[in-house]
Amino acid sequence: MHPTDVDPRDFIAGVENATRRADAERLVEIMRDVTGEEPVMWGPSIIGFGSYHYVYASGREGDAPLAGFSPRKANLVVYLVGGYEERYPEQLARLGPYKPGNACLYLKRLDDVDEEVLRVLVADSCAVVRAEHP
Repeated sequence: MHPTDVDPRDFIAGVENATRRADAERLVEIMRDVTGEEPVMWGPSIIGFGSYHYVYASGREGDAPLAGFSPRKANLVVYLVGGYEERYPEQLARLGPYKPGNACLYLKRLDDVDEEVLRVLVADSCAVVRAEHP
């Protein structure tokens, strides 16, 4: 996965579902505020904020966004640090409805979740990634 030259505003403007499009615009503001970074498209469908370089024990390495999301057809996908369910059980209990993924949250609508809890999850996830990948 690599950053692209596509403008995230253009990508969001092409999201068909009006609610998903509005949620994506709001998530840009939330993530910009939390990370202090500007949005950049990573691949064809992920809007990322900041970046870090990783190296696995196997020697495989690459770059990834520090924080990010994707406004997919069925859900908003918010990417967090792996193991977030074990790290943040109290926050997740207060978040509102979500479906867990390996390193992501699947949300139907932003209006259904507690925005302050989401901000904490994103901020803490970024802090963990920064600490693990200085």
